[in-house]
Amino acid sequence: MEIRAIEEPRPSRRWVHSPVLWIAVGAIITVFVFPTLAAVVYDLASNGEMKPATALYSGPFAQADGTLLAYRTWGKHGSPVVLLGGAAEPSWVWHDVGPRLARAGHRVYALDLPPFGYSERRGPYTMAHWLQLLEGFEHRLGIARPVLVGHSLGAGVAAAEGLARPRDVAGVVLLDGDALRFGGGRGWISDLLVYPYYTAVYRFVTGSDALVGAILGGAWGPNPPSFSHATLDEFERPFRVNGTDGALTELASGGIPGLTLPQLARLRVPRAVLWGADDNVDSVASGRASAAALHTHLVTIPGAGHVSMLARPVTTARRILAFIQGLAR
Repeated sequence: MEIRAIEEPRPSRRWVHSPVLWIAVGAIITVFVFPTLAAVVYDLASNGEMKPATALYSGPFAQADGTLLAYRTWGKHGSPVVLLGGAAEPSWVWHDVGPRLARAGHRVYALDLPPFGYSERRGPYTMAHWLQLLEGFEHRLGIARPVLVGHSLGAGVAAAEGLARPRDVAGVVLLDGDALRFGGGRGWISDLLVYPYYTAVYRFVTGSDALVGAILGGAWGPNPPSFSHATLDEFERPFRVNGTDGALTELASGGIPGLTLPQLARLRVPRAVLWGADDNVDSVASGRASAAALHTHLVTIPGAGHVSMLARPVTTARRILAFIQGLAR
């Protein structure tokens, strides 16, 4: 009797021809593969735009604690004033206020706090390190007992310096900044901001006149002007400094450094709180809360939003000068 091997039935491959399968594959490619490839291509194409700070800004620079700090200066005589900008603000934002303070008889310095402006992207981006850099900057340039004017995020640095070294600070001005810490405990943010998507979005957003103009216009206050490309480029170009994207991720993950209201209440150096009357980024109410903690009055700047020094430079300079003049009385 002949014995034949029993063949196992071959599995059906009809699923290969299933339209549902190919719709799913197409969806995966559309949602994940194509955007990923596009992001990688965009990252590679725009990689040449990232440069050392010294290639994007001619200076001046000063070395402090091993970090190259960019700054601007106006005036050669008189008592010193140090201007500290906020998040994503290069020292250029003081281009109108700085000269006005200098013409009134002051030596004025506007410092780029890293990771903003053209200072070297070298962390950590903590209050302790910012104060270390500020102290080193003052020592390097021979700045003694300055009036510190901090805008937005910079307000926290100015207040913290006045609290840490009260004998070395003549006075502190909080401009559109409550000096309080914000965020923190958000380490998961750094897990979401991954290559290539974060890098592509970062470079696209920070290089778009339309988007940067919309953000600046929203912070301006009533009736913002039409911004020229040259003006918007003053904000966009610092984002091309090598290492900025990673530095911003590090800063966002740890939260924005600042003080607490009880700490702010311990500040004893002369102080003032100036605020854009139409500020919708940091509310006027938060300014009043900080002014109350400091046992001083909130002074508003009519017609200004969050960027008072840009929207109303004449009034902003006058308010700062009035505070400085009051120190001599």
